[in-house]
Amino acid sequence: MEGKILQLVTFKLGDEEFGVDILKVQEINKMMNITRIPNAPDFIEGVINLRGKIIPVIDLRRRMDFKPKEWDSRTRIIVTELDGKVVGFVVDSVSEVLRIPESTIEPPPSIISGIESEYIVGVGKIEERLLILLNMERVLSGKDKEEIARIEVN
Repeated sequence: MEGKILQLVTFKLGDEEFGVDILKVQEINKMMNITRIPNAPDFIEGVINLRGKIIPVIDLRRRMDFKPKEWDSRTRIIVTELDGKVVGFVVDSVSEVLRIPESTIEPPPSIISGIESEYIVGVGKIEERLLILLNMERVLSGKDKEEIARIEVN
C-alpha cells in the first residue's frame, strides 16, 4: 500500500526553500500596495485590500529573523487562513506545487530548538534539495495573533 502524498506550495526565503500544505493556501498574489499600520509589530508589513477585504500582511523574512531584502518582481504574498483569520505572508518567490510522499519527511533535527522550531513540521528530501515544512498556524504566537486581531478593520 502506498503512503500518503502531501501537496505543498513551495517558496523561497533567501536560499532556503519552504513548503506549506496547499490546503492552507487560499491564493498567491503579486506584490501590491501595502498600507502601513502605526505602532504595529515590525514583522507586520501593513494591510492590503483584497477584493474589498482588509487583510494583514506579515513579512515572513522578518518574522523568521532573515536579513531584510528588497522586494522584486518575484516577491509574492501567500494568502492563508489561520484560526479563521485571513492573513498574507510576504515571501521572496513562490517556486511550485509539489506532490511528495509523506515518507520522505523527517522530523526537524533536534539541534533546531527554541521558539522558532515550533513551526517547523519537518524536513523533506527531494532529490538534492531540502524542503523545510512550516505549520503556518504556529508561525504566529498567541500574542502575534492578538496584534493582528487588533489591526483587523472588517
